[in-house]
Formats: sequence, structure tokens, C-alpha cells
Amino acid sequence: MGQAAKVLQLFKTLHRTRQQVFKNDTRALEAARIKINEEFKSNKSETSPKKIEELIKIGSDVELLLRTSVIQGIHTDHNTLKLVPRKDLLIDNVPYCDAPTQKQ
Repeated sequence: MGQAAKVLQLFKTLHRTRQQVFKNDTRALEAARIKINEEFKSNKSETSPKKIEELIKIGSDVELLLRTSVIQGIHTDHNTLKLVPRKDLLIDNVPYCDAPTQKQ
């Protein structure tokens, strides 16, 4: 795949991730949209293949970080946040055992 195609794919992936991560939060959705677009526009005239690959790597890392580490919080009171984790962030817990077995 050519570099232009990789850049376009990353752009689309970041916007899709933004829509999933910040669902129902119009301020965060708009801020993320503006930031993604600004970053791509500021590097639009880059011609060095090495620098472009580096920027693609940074963008992919940002997408991974957003997808795996960001949890929405909703203010319920002046001192309380309600966390709204996405289904893909939830993992199964290991069941608690009241009587652990001894390791030999």
C-alpha cells in the first residue's frame, strides 16, 4: 500500500475511533475532530518518506491509546463522576476464591 493510502486510512481510522470513544459527548467529539484535522493539515506538505512513516507511527499509537485507554466520565454531582466504559474495554475478571490453594 502506498504512503498516501496509509495516511488516508489512518485519517479515517482516527475519526472512526473518535466517534466510538467520545460517543454522546459533543464537546469532546468536536475537539477531537478539530485536533485530528489540524495535525493532518499541518503536515500536509511533508515529502520525506522517513518523516511520513514516523508521523504514521505516531498517529497509529494515538489511535491505539484512544481505543484502549480512554474511558468517558459523566458529572453526576459537583464531586461525583460516573464512568462509562465501552464494551471492548471490559475484560472478564478472574473469579474470587475464598479458600486459595497452597502452591507447592
